[in-house]
Amino acid sequence: MASQKPIIIFGTGRSGTTIFQRMLSEHPNLSWLSSLANRYPQKLHYNRLLMTLLDNRKITNILRRRIQPEECYCFWEYYAPGFSIPARDLLASDLTPKAKVQIQNATSKLLTKHRSRLLLKITGWPRTGFLSEIFPEAKFIHVVRDGRGVANSLLNVDFWRGWEGPEKWRWGPLSPAYQEEWDASKRSFVVLAAIQYKILMDAAEAAISQLKTSQIMTVRYEDLCDDPIATFQTVTKFCDLEWNAYFKSRLQRYKLANTNAKYKTELDDQQQADLNNALKDVLKKHGY
Repeated sequence: MASQKPIIIFGTGRSGTTIFQRMLSEHPNLSWLSSLANRYPQKLHYNRLLMTLLDNRKITNILRRRIQPEECYCFWEYYAPGFSIPARDLLASDLTPKAKVQIQNATSKLLTKHRSRLLLKITGWPRTGFLSEIFPEAKFIHVVRDGRGVANSLLNVDFWRGWEGPEKWRWGPLSPAYQEEWDASKRSFVVLAAIQYKILMDAAEAAISQLKTSQIMTVRYEDLCDDPIATFQTVTKFCDLEWNAYFKSRLQRYKLANTNAKYKTELDDQQQADLNNALKDVLKKHGY
């Protein structure tokens, strides 16, 4: 059986989850999915061996330069088909008994004597209902970021499907309200990126409402950049992990920079105005 308290990071994507996961994965008691689990989901002893090797601090830096924690959707698809590309959030009712047993058995094989807690990360749909049905005592960390930074980042990555319109992306059809908003903007892709952010933040709010208060913590990207040590002191306490000198020293190797303001130089005045208008309510709601 897998650990009863895995730590699961989630966010909209482009919100800081990747750097947050990499930093938290430096904790010596955490096991995590690497490219080995993604490439060989049926041979998880490869990933477990990597976790064991990481305990040898003489080679930790060498290994970490080559292999980092990943979302590993090939792993998820192998044990729970459809996990990576649902058209809506995955709920507890979507979990089949077969997938539940398969995931529990697979994740238990990722743990080692010293790395007895599992760290996972997903982006896009929260999937917390689905995952909490598998791991009832999981700890969830929601990484949030100013939506203007998220939307601008989406416009600058080659995998954003918004350019093909909502008919082709992963987030299902637009609601009447969001369709009206997009049409009113003359189908601005800047506005569509903002709508994607709002869809996923709406889904996260609904998902979080179904969790116990003790299960969920929110980490703001901006706070992480401003004071990573204080952020992770709070995170380790929430996750029931030991705060120690080794973990702190590993964290201090990371140099973070808040890139939220990039939209001000990468978008023109009209695009900035459209972005701010599209996000004004959700930004206010989340304290931005």
